[in-house]
Amino acid sequence: MKCRTHRQDSKWLRRILWLVMIWAAGVSCLGVLAYGLRLIIRAAGMTM
Repeated sequence: MKCRTHRQDSKWLRRILWLVMIWAAGVSCLGVLAYGLRLIIRAAGMTM
């Protein structure tokens, strides 16, 4: 069985961090979009 090197471990950690960052950015963008839509609906008089 091969031993993992520090370089391989940090490579996987970096990939996981990128995945988490992209997911968080997507979720926050959807939140901002939903809030903007809510403001537009409220301004049009169709309150939620």
